[in-house]
Amino acid sequence: MTQRPNLSHGRGYLAIPGPSVMPDAVLQAMHRPAPNIYAGELPDMMPGIVADLKRVARTKHHVALYIGNGHAAWEAALANVIAEGDRVLVPATGRFGHGWAEMAAGIGADVQVMDFGKSSAMDLDEIARTLAADTDHRIKAVLAVHVDTSSSILNDIKGLRDVLDASGHPALLMVDCIASLGCDRFEMDDWGVDVMVTGCQKGLMVPPGCSFVFFNDRAAAARDAMPRVSRYWDWKPRSAPTEFYQYWNGTAPTHHVYGLRAALDMIHAEGIEQVWARHSVLARAVWAACDAWSAQGDLRLNVADPIHRSTAVTALRLGAEDGTRLRNWVEQELGLTLGIGLGMAEPDDPAYHAYFRLGHMGHVSGQMVMGLLGGIQAGMKALGIAHGQGALDAAAEVIGGS
Repeated sequence: MTQRPNLSHGRGYLAIPGPSVMPDAVLQAMHRPAPNIYAGELPDMMPGIVADLKRVARTKHHVALYIGNGHAAWEAALANVIAEGDRVLVPATGRFGHGWAEMAAGIGADVQVMDFGKSSAMDLDEIARTLAADTDHRIKAVLAVHVDTSSSILNDIKGLRDVLDASGHPALLMVDCIASLGCDRFEMDDWGVDVMVTGCQKGLMVPPGCSFVFFNDRAAAARDAMPRVSRYWDWKPRSAPTEFYQYWNGTAPTHHVYGLRAALDMIHAEGIEQVWARHSVLARAVWAACDAWSAQGDLRLNVADPIHRSTAVTALRLGAEDGTRLRNWVEQELGLTLGIGLGMAEPDDPAYHAYFRLGHMGHVSGQMVMGLLGGIQAGMKALGIAHGQGALDAAAEVIGGS
């Protein structure tokens, strides 16, 4: 009997929700000798990079650049506006909302978490009641996650600003856009966001290692009123540098800067509105396929209402251990890597192995998503996982009719 060939040889597809697929243009830009960090091309490109980062964030205000992941951006943002003992309100809709809350507690903040579960968006009415009850305005900031990468929930940030304004509450609105920036529509200035944090490894399509904190004049005033700010995290010199080294408070992440320049060029060549539209179509194709599969068997989308689904990541659940079985099979047999069900259940909980996630963020095209869905269907067929029919046709209908 002829042995079944392994089909994973060739170029693999990392379909996890970050790090995202790195464009060849980004990788090629980074593949160079170490540059001069004191004069020449590298320092000269920084003002343009800063301006183009603001274009993606849709802000005319300020940005500070850090060497570090999204967790570093969390702490940097907090360190500039939250003093020990200050209260912060955290409406959590997944693991990363709780993570930011834990970071705030770690710097001595008084943290008030509103846990809305792992499958529902934040309840704006409940938040409004909490803010109304805070008559002495002890809450200094609301820490909201635009898209929680663990649950794939998309939260209404503009609605949250409206709630703050309607209540007359002065708390800063601070938003985590690590999973969403450059994927889901985000309008920092128009939505009234005071502070926004993001990383370079998802919608910005650069290898992990850099993060960014955007802030407006209101947040800058809050920073100026702080009793002290860590010299390293202080966003003031980073956002208004007089020397190149001040952008990064030391040696720059030289090759990341070149990669970021290439990625921003790609985003602005496509146009941010078109980037958002592409992500929307590809996400709807994924959801259409999942709806078809869920007609039979255990597969379910984590977020029932499409209004609250991110166009960057989709969290799914199968039965028992089928999520892990499927991930293992498609990676070993097809070279397709799916995301683990991060934060949806504890590792010692049997449900942990039911969850998995699909990343469809950044440098992703229609044919890549169709290949992703075809790989999942092949895996379910090979493993005998029950599923409905017509998923690829449904996805093709969305893409073909876009």
